[in-house]
Amino acid sequence: MRRSSNEFEIYLETGKKRVFAGAIDWPGWCRSGGDEAAALSALYDYGRRYAGVLRRAQLGFQAPTDASALVVVERLEGNVTTDFGAPGKPPSSDAMPVDEAELERFQELLKACWQAFDDAARAAEGKQLVKGPRGGGRELEGIIQHVLGGEAGYLTALGAKLKANASESPDEYLNRSRQVVLETLTRAAHGEVPPQGPRGGARWSPRYFVRRAAWHVLDHAWELEDRIT
Repeated sequence: MRRSSNEFEIYLETGKKRVFAGAIDWPGWCRSGGDEAAALSALYDYGRRYAGVLRRAQLGFQAPTDASALVVVERLEGNVTTDFGAPGKPPSSDAMPVDEAELERFQELLKACWQAFDDAARAAEGKQLVKGPRGGGRELEGIIQHVLGGEAGYLTALGAKLKANASESPDEYLNRSRQVVLETLTRAAHGEVPPQGPRGGARWSPRYFVRRAAWHVLDHAWELEDRIT
């Protein structure tokens, strides 16, 4: 847990090419760099953007005013997912159960992240998105579909599957997807989802699901904000 009002417990996930720094108590506040110092610097720099995302949810987050507030409490060995560009290892605290107050907090946090992505997508409509140095980068519709596909995959890891319905509009599918996420998260937090899938694979814990889902949504919300010309 956060040690004081101005200190944040941070975990580092180190791969061969990339390091992720994430705030244990604040899913979605997670950035990467080429080494530990760069990852921590990026995390600190994004503190204010993260605070802006959570402001409407009134969850009490205040961005640190000094990088010394980031206190590393755990280091994890990364994997191929880390080097591919996503945080792939849960901190040990993600195995802890989730009580009702935390469940409500996680749901509000996810809703705030979704709203940030929706706002960024609306702002990008009809705009040209800046390409990468080699001309790379998805267009808006590709980013939206990528985020939805990622969330569906994460949902499977939590213990549910979302099937597309041909009669649904994109907005209807989006709303249904998010409702299923909240319902499945509730069931998982209440212990109503088996910890292993039908083929024996371990499912994600509720805490880790929220961590990955919030990170992914915000990563692309911020990408859209930065690429709008």
